[in-house]
Amino acid sequence: MTQEKYYPRPGDLIEIKRLGYQHWALYVGCGYVIHVTAVDESAAPVSASSATLLTRRAKVKKDVLKEVAGDDDWGVNNKYDHYRTPFSMEEIVRRAERWIDVVVPYHLFLSNCEHFVTMLRYGEAVSEQVS
Repeated sequence: MTQEKYYPRPGDLIEIKRLGYQHWALYVGCGYVIHVTAVDESAAPVSASSATLLTRRAKVKKDVLKEVAGDDDWGVNNKYDHYRTPFSMEEIVRRAERWIDVVVPYHLFLSNCEHFVTMLRYGEAVSEQVS
């Protein structure tokens, strides 16, 4: 990853590379991200794993990026910026913080973690993972 890995800016999309899929989060500053995770707080973040294919609900959490990523590689990936206009950094963070601790629908193909963070950044849910 680039040097940006160590210096994300609030509002940046964070791509965490898991084995076989990516988990997405939104950087909100001071080392924290907002992301969707399994409703059961002891479970791992929702993903394309077989256990979460059955998940119909997820919870929005604010967690330390290093804890969410664990040993997995991660980096800033604002890949949609070339054809979508992001909200201002302040607006993205404000939109994200409203969702903390809210239970949301989760569907691997229609409403996954990438859909969630792109909705916060651009106002439109997008996920190339499932396209």
